[in-house]
Amino acid sequence: MKFNAEKIYRHSFASDNNSGVHPYIMQALFGANSGHVIAYGDDPFTLEAKNIFAGHFGDDVRVYFVMSGTGANTSALYSITRPYNSIICAETAHINVDECNAPGKFSGCRITDIPTEDGKLNVEMIKACIKGRGDVHNSQPGVISITQPTELGTLYSADEIRQICDFAHDNKMLVHMDGARISNAAFALDMPFKEFTRDAGIDVLSFGGTKNGMMFGEAVVFFRDDIATDFEYFQKQSTQLISKMRYISVQFSAFLKNDLWKINAGNANKMAELLADKVSKIEGISIAYPRHTNAVFVYLPKEIISKVIDDFPFYIADDENGIVRWMCSFDTTEEDIRDLLSCIRSQMNK
Repeated sequence: MKFNAEKIYRHSFASDNNSGVHPYIMQALFGANSGHVIAYGDDPFTLEAKNIFAGHFGDDVRVYFVMSGTGANTSALYSITRPYNSIICAETAHINVDECNAPGKFSGCRITDIPTEDGKLNVEMIKACIKGRGDVHNSQPGVISITQPTELGTLYSADEIRQICDFAHDNKMLVHMDGARISNAAFALDMPFKEFTRDAGIDVLSFGGTKNGMMFGEAVVFFRDDIATDFEYFQKQSTQLISKMRYISVQFSAFLKNDLWKINAGNANKMAELLADKVSKIEGISIAYPRHTNAVFVYLPKEIISKVIDDFPFYIADDENGIVRWMCSFDTTEEDIRDLLSCIRSQMNK
């Protein structure tokens, strides 16, 4: 879907990447922008951010800051696999659909994708696609990658994650979590990050910030020291070692201090809840997938999609069935919701 690149929209529902930067994050960036510090992360800002992560996940956690979500997923998966491995994920996973095969290119691994109805994997699905273990002619299953929340906006419970991790570890595999929207998941579950990641058995986590009010930057978080040993080399080789690291680190410090992550995610989730509630009451429109976080998927009459999208950009998730996706952000307001609904109603009545 191509939008008008020359237009600044008052509000977009296409992606939470389309929002601006939270003022506290911008203030933190300005605060870090004086004096000289050692490059590549040997600086007080990065040390502080890592200490804050340790407060959330444990003192022995290993944290590395990278530039983007694709960079986080790719460098993490690259570092914990061998080229003869396969990476198992849901068919809708970002690493399978939206990363131009970067994880496959850098790791050399086969991406084994599993069709799902709700974006979630389970042990039975994974068992069905694990074949050729120990056979030199087959790719060897090495990693299960799950997304929390999923690309369809659904959530894994901590128990569901634990079941997948237990199965993986029993079968000598690792588990990676794509947490690009992990703050939205934590808010919806009303759980600390650690409870549904490290405590549930996740080995390595891509921790997102850009979709929740940061300017740029994500984190790769290892919960096992033995698999993190050489990550800095993979980070450098995959172009994710940033020289002016403080400008990512200081954002994470501001993001995780005083629960800014929770405030931002809470607003995005609540606005999505309001949108889902209001739009489901419009005759001819129905919810496509359960709304758990800040994504709303609906069946929208095909004849009005192109008319609404001109004023309120959004993505078409399933063109054949008329399913569209609306993403709410940290800065989405009730007025934004009212304006979108007003536009939809006016088009429905024509």
